Amino acid sequence: MKVVLVDSGGANIGSVRYALERLGVSAEMTADAGTILAADRVILPGVGAAAPAMARLQQMNLVDLLRGLRQPLLGICLGMQLLFEGSEEGEVACLGLVPGRVRKMPASPGVRVPHMGWNRLRPTRPDPLLAGVAAGAQAYFVHSFAAPVTADCLASCEHGQPFAAMVRRGNVAGAQFHPERSGAVGARLLQNFLQADPA
Repeated sequence: MKVVLVDSGGANIGSVRYALERLGVSAEMTADAGTILAADRVILPGVGAAAPAMARLQQMNLVDLLRGLRQPLLGICLGMQLLFEGSEEGEVACLGLVPGRVRKMPASPGVRVPHMGWNRLRPTRPDPLLAGVAAGAQAYFVHSFAAPVTADCLASCEHGQPFAAMVRRGNVAGAQFHPERSGAVGARLLQNFLQADPA
């Protein structure tokens, strides 16, 4: 199986690569359109801000390519946010593969933003990506912006208010948390993605 990591400039690309290696998969980091199109699985990692990340994808002529992918695509952290129609972070249009808009998480007494640390996943609908992930399993988050809980949400999380922790729409999926930093839960998600039905 050929797995590629889109070179989106995210600082977490190396750790995602190592997490895949622990599962026996060697993933190539690339911005080459032909290499991405030839892959069986595509992962879009991301750490940072939405506007510079989208600008980088535009510069590399990858926006339309990512929008047209037919194979399974997984966005991680900022990569998941880029799957949506737009983000309040920089007021930027994103890939538009999942309906909805990413918004700043509201801070309140006892609720710190950015949301950093372990939090419980609440499955919202059954999906093969959640196979072996128990309700209430914990994953590791670092983010200040979040996607809404909609019909595309597979698992939600609570930090002041509910937000989407995992989404899936057809061949496109996303995890707001960091699988590469989430122990057995993150490893299981990556394994499930590697085994996902391409449809």
